[in-house]
Amino acid sequence: MLELKNISYTVEDNDGSKEILKNISLTLQDDKFYVVTGPNGGGKSTLAKVIAGIITPTEGSIILDGRDITGLSVSERAKSGISFAFQQPVRFKGITVKDLISLAAGNNVSLDEACEYLSRVGLCARDYIDREINASLSGGELKRIEIAMTLARKTKVTLFDEPEAGIDLWSFNNLIKEFEKLHDDIHGMILIISHQERIINIADELILIADGELKGKGTREEILPEYDCLTMGCRFTAEAK
Repeated sequence: MLELKNISYTVEDNDGSKEILKNISLTLQDDKFYVVTGPNGGGKSTLAKVIAGIITPTEGSIILDGRDITGLSVSERAKSGISFAFQQPVRFKGITVKDLISLAAGNNVSLDEACEYLSRVGLCARDYIDREINASLSGGELKRIEIAMTLARKTKVTLFDEPEAGIDLWSFNNLIKEFEKLHDDIHGMILIISHQERIINIADELILIADGELKGKGTREEILPEYDCLTMGCRFTAEAK
């Protein structure tokens, strides 16, 4: 179980202090699929980074299975069972795709195993397995490789920040199946930040964040009317870009 208790995050800019997250409290259960949604700029990605340990909250605490992990670093949280796929994946010059998948899995995976993970995210394994994670890869290719790494990790808590970004429609539809398979395989908690209707439709619960505040948590039927109200007629994108 993951508990967020009175999480706030404030930054300083030229205009003074700005509250990005405001006193958010959430209890998230194991073996559930959550989607965090809401208007752009509402604090969704910041919340995911707080959970992953990339950002330290100004106030509040994060409890994982009864243990306070608020002060743990990103690497320490990873060891505790939290993985995070960035909206904009990072590049690692000099490291091959197979190296990254092995690091994610925690062991030296075989060539067949590494190729299987790449195939699951729509990449032809023989074209990518020995490539370096450098500028020769497009943003969409990096995104898929990072998702393959996350699949290989099989952690207790898995966070994805807009996994559909830079993914073509065919691959996106297959990724939906992979998210469902990951959920069934590991019986862990999956938390995805997304506006995509296809992802929203497979969630157990939606978490609505707007203006840095928790606006609601519940089923699709309970939360979507509130989303529409907040965005004054905004509708979810029907197709992946």
